Amino acid sequence: MENIQAIKQRFEIIGNNEGLNRAIDIATQVAPTDLSVLITGESGVGKEIFPRIIHAYSSRKHAAYIAVNCGAIPEGTIDSELFGHEKGAFTGALSDRKGYFEVTDGGTIFLDEVGELPLSTQARLLRVLEAGEFIRVGSSKVQKTNVRVIAATNLDIPLAVKNGKFREDLYYRLNTIPISIPPLRERKSDIPLLFRKFAADFAEKYRMPSIRLTEDAIQILENYRWPGNIRQLKNITEQVSIIEQERNVDAITLKKYLPEDQTILPALAPGAEQHENNFASEREILYKILFDMKKDMNDLKKLVYGMLEKGEVPHSAVTEPVTSLVVRDQFAAPQPEFIQTNILPGEHRHPSIQETEAVIEESFSIEEKEKELIVKALEKNHGKRKSAAKDLGISERTLYRKLKEYDIEDF
Repeated sequence: MENIQAIKQRFEIIGNNEGLNRAIDIATQVAPTDLSVLITGESGVGKEIFPRIIHAYSSRKHAAYIAVNCGAIPEGTIDSELFGHEKGAFTGALSDRKGYFEVTDGGTIFLDEVGELPLSTQARLLRVLEAGEFIRVGSSKVQKTNVRVIAATNLDIPLAVKNGKFREDLYYRLNTIPISIPPLRERKSDIPLLFRKFAADFAEKYRMPSIRLTEDAIQILENYRWPGNIRQLKNITEQVSIIEQERNVDAITLKKYLPEDQTILPALAPGAEQHENNFASEREILYKILFDMKKDMNDLKKLVYGMLEKGEVPHSAVTEPVTSLVVRDQFAAPQPEFIQTNILPGEHRHPSIQETEAVIEESFSIEEKEKELIVKALEKNHGKRKSAAKDLGISERTLYRKLKEYDIEDF
């Protein structure tokens, strides 16, 4: 078995972070076995490298290896892609087709974004892992396969299990050997090394001198949060390499290429933006906000009426009736333009107060709130759906489904 440094050179892994070295060590130790592996880490940390390491040092290294992005395959065709289908199984199935588990028999299959799999597909996958069996779509014939499964996700799978979005038995079956990849912000000393590597690669690609960073620019890189991790660092390095004429880049110049890390949604529990691929949590939050707002307004009206009764507020302060109650923002405290009090039957009425009923124009429809959040995210990101999905804390596939569901076509 090669040492860690040799493995890094072979697979072009840059960095000396302890967490990174630990992940490489686990990958090489588990490679000779046939155990299932679950790789976790944020988007852009380089999870796709580790299945290649495991396959390369396994007894299956001369057999087929295939990587499947589960999040990029439509829900209606994912079973056909993975397990194959029979002719006539569905509209467009003009002939028999082998799935990935049949094609890679004896080899390794890497299921990236495994948390995006529908529950029905998860049940099929569990059968492969437990019995090495699968059935093509539209067939009743059980087929055998000997495939090693390596999965990866950037979601919090235990939370997805708790929310009923991921099968608990499948999670434990996949998580036989867990490998966690640290985010770039926890690898500060590796950031300048990665930047220099990317800068040299782009200099060679575009046939130009390599860019260099000043000390203050390096500090900016190390202190930035890097929500997109290595993928984001590589993209920014390419931008600077192409656009800047001056090859020595200082902090002021570099800052122009580092977008602020902001979100448009209210703060959720730590990591919630990574593991939610739908609007379940947002619905609960909106319900609570809307009902709390209603309760606060009722309490405010009672308070003002009591103050008027006691003479603590001049009657002239409330001379116009309320015709509407406008909420400025769905996450802001209510800001009534006028205060209207409800007079109970038989109670004293102040002549300066006109009795009327407040009309709340704010929609309490959860669907409308979801649509409003989606539109706001798209407006913020200038129509870029991938960025909007990231801000909303959902997958891009879920965003596309919501756009179709709510008939949002202006972006």
